[in-house]
Amino acid sequence: MMAEITYREALNQALAEEMDRDDSVFLMGEEVAEYDGAYKVSKGLLERFDDRRVVDTPISELGFAGLGVGAAMVGLRPVIEFMTFNFSLLALDQVINSAAKMLYMSGGQISVPIVFRGPTGAALQLSAQHSQAAHTWYVHAPGVKVVAPATPADAKGLLKAAIRDGDPVAVMEGELLYNLKGEVPDGDHVVPLGKAEVKREGSDVSLITHGAPVHLALQAAAKLEKEGVDVEVLDLRSIRPLDVDAILETVRKTNRAVYLEEGWPFVGVGTQIISVIQEEAFDHLDAPVLRVTQADIPMPYAKNLEQLAKPSADRVVEACNRVLYRS
Repeated sequence: MMAEITYREALNQALAEEMDRDDSVFLMGEEVAEYDGAYKVSKGLLERFDDRRVVDTPISELGFAGLGVGAAMVGLRPVIEFMTFNFSLLALDQVINSAAKMLYMSGGQISVPIVFRGPTGAALQLSAQHSQAAHTWYVHAPGVKVVAPATPADAKGLLKAAIRDGDPVAVMEGELLYNLKGEVPDGDHVVPLGKAEVKREGSDVSLITHGAPVHLALQAAAKLEKEGVDVEVLDLRSIRPLDVDAILETVRKTNRAVYLEEGWPFVGVGTQIISVIQEEAFDHLDAPVLRVTQADIPMPYAKNLEQLAKPSADRVVEACNRVLYRS
């Protein structure tokens, strides 16, 4: 059976179900308890559980992230909510130097089963310091898994998998997706980490992406369909671990690829994807792999400039036409 719920409701269900299932799971972050979360993802959890398992913190990302890492080291399973991943830059020392490296540094003796979650990417006119896509900062470090759900079903399934995982996992939610509705399977719906999904079958060009831009990719595919172009949309879902087999399969099928992401182009996630394709599927390519990204500038505040800086469906259409030698 399926139920149509919002992205935020799917995340809320995942948290509640995992907290019911395992007493060692708790949620901690700014305004997650009394205020029900900045984006209302934790709505009702304080009432359902208690203030030992839904914990409001001071405005100190480095502090409460470190507290979570320590709790995970002694056997608990913290879920640390960053009000936005923009603020998590303050906590990267704990994420990278502590959580990500502890298992290796302890010779496999100390695991850190912790989840860092919250919104990432640009919303609407939040300007340069609040519009950054944080994926690249996290995937660069060995020891941290990174997922980017694009749909309510994936939001629930990936968060549940992340909470059960024995390693640190960053769950990067699309800031503009919280009201998005979609069908979510009933019951214990878990999406394995490291497994991509074809969101749209196609034969002419592969659009590879993750997170919120999945919906831009689907819009572009619908536009191109009217021009007789059949686009396949591959949603990575997990950026680390990366489903290399799925990437190679779609490229070998269509022989052309465009990578779409909301981060900056320089040393972005797309550079890793293109490297994989070039090394493993070069002989299957009929055109160079292109990228569509945010402009290589801090995000402007002005609405018209913000729209120009963000990736768009029209820019994706243009890139697809270029690899198809239609423009």
